[in-house]
Amino acid sequence: MCSDMTAPAVAVRNLAKCYQIYDKPQHRLLQTLLRGMKRYYRDFWALDEVSFEIGRGETFGIVGRNGSGKSTLLQLICGTLTPTRGEVAVSGRVAALLELGAGFNPDFTGRENVYLNATVLGLSHAEIDERFERIAAFADIGDFIEQPVKTYSSGMFLRLAFAVIAHVDADVLVIDEALAVGDAFFTQKCMRFLREFRTHGTILLVSHDLQAVMSLCDRALWLDAGKVGNIGLPKPVCEEYIGAIQETARAPQAAVNAAADSPQRLNSSEEFGRGYSRITGVEFLDSGGVPLGMTREKQEVRLIAHAVATHDLAAPAFGFHIKDRLGQILLGRTSAEAPAMPLPPVEAGQTFSVEFRFVLPTLMAGDYVITVAVGEGTADEYSVDHWIHDAVAFKSVAYVRTGIVGCELISIEQRS
Repeated sequence: MCSDMTAPAVAVRNLAKCYQIYDKPQHRLLQTLLRGMKRYYRDFWALDEVSFEIGRGETFGIVGRNGSGKSTLLQLICGTLTPTRGEVAVSGRVAALLELGAGFNPDFTGRENVYLNATVLGLSHAEIDERFERIAAFADIGDFIEQPVKTYSSGMFLRLAFAVIAHVDADVLVIDEALAVGDAFFTQKCMRFLREFRTHGTILLVSHDLQAVMSLCDRALWLDAGKVGNIGLPKPVCEEYIGAIQETARAPQAAVNAAADSPQRLNSSEEFGRGYSRITGVEFLDSGGVPLGMTREKQEVRLIAHAVATHDLAAPAFGFHIKDRLGQILLGRTSAEAPAMPLPPVEAGQTFSVEFRFVLPTLMAGDYVITVAVGEGTADEYSVDHWIHDAVAFKSVAYVRTGIVGCELISIEQRS
């Protein structure tokens, strides 16, 4: 590891990795026995002359098809593989989230694996003691923290592994597609952590989710069959990558098997506010009042929030945001934006509610969450009493060819 504070966080120079590929298992044995007399393998260059630098505090994305060498590159950067040629220099402490379960002993409990993994990442036993409760709270797997991790689902593996790397004071985070297995609520938590971490640390992100790369990253690398296809700003790099695979791209599935398991839910572990009132329930319904866990096309919806006041409120108000899985706000409103219809004052101990009726646009297929807040004031001056980041989750199964939100065409006419 390099400690020069003027050096880039990661420097990759003329990196290459070659594997020996055998067509039959017995050829490997013959190659060992008859070394130098005959060659029973062929060379496969997973990486070939790859060079780039990542600056301190930069968020750097890597995109490419399966088999393009992305995971090999990350393992070389993390030091779990040795290059055939070239060199890698990394400055500072690296925390990596590569294959789920990597670095975990399946027979150890979650608690034991926290100590094992955090020790490998450079924390002392005393430091882990001091941070364990925060790690366990972030993972939010309950009593499973005391169970062997071989009993965990992939989502639980992700929760525990991400919780550890989020609390080891890393300088560089390396993440390889891990967030793809997370549920909507935990993915939101991870994205909030990453957005905060990128203000002071370096992130290396490999993802097939190009929206994530374009949203989070300062620069991106397109890795094409082990070589650098392009490197630069995320949007043009991703667009060039998309163009290269356009001929083999297939439209997404038109439907999913079932709606989200629990569309009506309060996620009270992610909340804040001054506490003068508190949200007690949130309902996301279709126009007929049926709980809505899945959407397909543009439709009228109802969002109802219930609260109880703990203090007298002269001008109570509710608000909401709808966010995609990356935490990007797509739309939102507050009741304070409608001065002609203000909510009446409420007294301490009184319950009160608001219902927003609006047209939900056609959203591209994926998971979405609704953040809900209650407070007091006007649209310009607003005090938050209770803010719940991910109060409700729902899934869209619509097909949007371009962008996040579908555009409703009024007409298409040929003009001369």
